[in-house]
Amino acid sequence: MKDDKEKRQVSLNADTTPILYTDNVNMIANTDGVVLNVMQRVGSRNQLRIVARVGMSREHAKKFVEKLGQLLLKSQGQLVTGKKIVN
Repeated sequence: MKDDKEKRQVSLNADTTPILYTDNVNMIANTDGVVLNVMQRVGSRNQLRIVARVGMSREHAKKFVEKLGQLLLKSQGQLVTGKKIVN
């Protein structure tokens, strides 16, 4: 993998890539990797619909958890201090 600090151009088509809200996430892992089943509650409280599935290697999953933890800590600090944090 290339240096993480390398600038990358990201393209997004908002018409075909909606933000999906999640009520639940089911995570499955084995020796090959991890699958996240992202779900929304529909109808009764017992019904869930998988709206997205994301698979990744175990190595990528570890990096994802690390970066997500850092992001949550930064955003929590912003909420407490009221100061905007620039990444």
